[in-house]
Amino acid sequence: MYDDIRYELDGPAAVITLDRPASMNAWTNEMDAQIRHAIGRAEADASVVGIVVTGAGRAFCAGADMKLLSSISAAAPTAADDDALAAAGVATGPVEGEFGGRFTYLMEVRKPIIAAINGAVAGMAFPFVLCCDLRFMAPEAVLLTAFAQRGLVAEWGLSWLLPRIAGPGVALDLLFSSRRVGGDEALRLGLVNGVVDRDDLVPHCVAYIHRLAVSCSPASLAIMKRQVYEQLHVGLGRAEAESQRLMVESFGRPDFAEGVASFLEKRPPAFDRLGG
Repeated sequence: MYDDIRYELDGPAAVITLDRPASMNAWTNEMDAQIRHAIGRAEADASVVGIVVTGAGRAFCAGADMKLLSSISAAAPTAADDDALAAAGVATGPVEGEFGGRFTYLMEVRKPIIAAINGAVAGMAFPFVLCCDLRFMAPEAVLLTAFAQRGLVAEWGLSWLLPRIAGPGVALDLLFSSRRVGGDEALRLGLVNGVVDRDDLVPHCVAYIHRLAVSCSPASLAIMKRQVYEQLHVGLGRAEAESQRLMVESFGRPDFAEGVASFLEKRPPAFDRLGG
C-alpha cells in the first residue's frame, strides 16, 4: 500500500516507519500523503491504542527532499503562484481551525502519537516531531532547525510550538543558530521526554503504548489530549470551566464505571477501544 513508509502493528501499537533510508528519509509530498493515510488508518482501527513514528536507517528525517527544494527555488513561487506552492505542500486556501495545518493535524488525532527519534531530525521534520504528543530520542540523534541556513523562516507552526515547549530564548537560539542538539541536551531543554539507547528506542515506545492499553481508558486519553491542546489557546478560567463540564460527562460514561469497579475488584480494567 505504501512506497515511502512502512505500517506495522505490534499489539495495540501502530508503528509507522519513514522508509527512504538512502535519502535519510527526506520528506516528499508522497511521503506526507502516505503518513496522513497511515495515521488515519491507525486512528480508525479499534485495535490500536497509540501510534509510534520512527525512521529507517541512520536518520529520522533529514527535512525536505533537496530535489523538491531545488525545484521550488527554480520556480521562485510567489504568494499568488498556486501551482508552485502546492508542489511545495503549502496550502493555497485558508487553514481550517487551529489544527488544520501541515503537521498540526497530529494534535487532533484521538490517539497518543510518539516520535521515536532514532537519528537526525532537521528542517520540516522538526515541527513534525513537535506535533507528536511524546518524543523519545536516541542519545546520538540530533535535532536542528536548518531554516536560517536555507534562507527560510520558522515553518509549519514551529514559531508557535518551539517557544511553548522550550521557551522563547531557547527557541530563538535554535532558530538563529541551527546548531545541533543531541539527546541529552534535548532532554534538558524539555524537547524530548526521555533518552533511550537506539536499539531499545522503538521497543521502549511500543511498550509505553502497551502499558496504556492495559491500564488506561482510550476515551480518557483522547479527551485529555484534546483538553491540553485546545486549552493552550484559552485562559485559565475558561479551561477550568471546560474541565468541569468534561468531568461531569465522564461520570456518565461506561469507562468511569469500569475504572471504579476494576479498582475495587483489584483487577485490570477492560475499557472499550476507539475506532472509526
